[in-house]
Amino acid sequence: MNHGKRIGVVVPAYNEEHLIGRVIETMPDFVDRIYIVDDCSSDDTRAIIENICRTTPHCSSIFHDVNSGRGAAFKTGFRQARGAVVGFIDIDLEVGSHYVPLMIRQILCHGYDVATGHRHYLIRQTGGLIRVLLSCSYRRLCRWMLRFGIRDSETGYKFFNRETAADVVLGSEHDGWFWDTEVMCRSVLANLRIIELPVLYLRRFDKQTSVRIFRDAPL
Repeated sequence: MNHGKRIGVVVPAYNEEHLIGRVIETMPDFVDRIYIVDDCSSDDTRAIIENICRTTPHCSSIFHDVNSGRGAAFKTGFRQARGAVVGFIDIDLEVGSHYVPLMIRQILCHGYDVATGHRHYLIRQTGGLIRVLLSCSYRRLCRWMLRFGIRDSETGYKFFNRETAADVVLGSEHDGWFWDTEVMCRSVLANLRIIELPVLYLRRFDKQTSVRIFRDAPL
């Protein structure tokens, strides 16, 4: 993975005091800088991030004064990042960080502009059946209504060629959970080269999701 290109990974965080350390520990060594963006957490997340960045040279911290959403957190990190490839992964690692090299290789070695994950679930691991059904229904709805050829737009695992995809990322308007769908739509409309790679999704049962179905769905 040594191509002389700088690699940046953005980790949006909101009330994740118990999860931050793990994602830093498991990040591949060739990632030049990790940008942890705290989206105005109300727990001890900020203090933990500050401590991590004091003791971890390749970590940078960014703090929102107002809770703005996952899309906004990634865009904030993307603006600050200087890597040739910049991506983000969800802090809970329900899709593990071991897929990061595979994503980056698609951009640096195979010329893709966007590399993202297509989640696969273990049946015994699905847990919340309602959420799984809603997620699958949303994917089908997107494919039917938008017809953009993307199988899983909502995966919290996306990497971008900064040079070719910056306008798409920063030009997106939605700051919440719909940002994932919007940025993939914009990528298709911009004729960017996109690859979706199969990734195993392992739900964590020791954390509460920040998604609120009845609050977020209308947005």
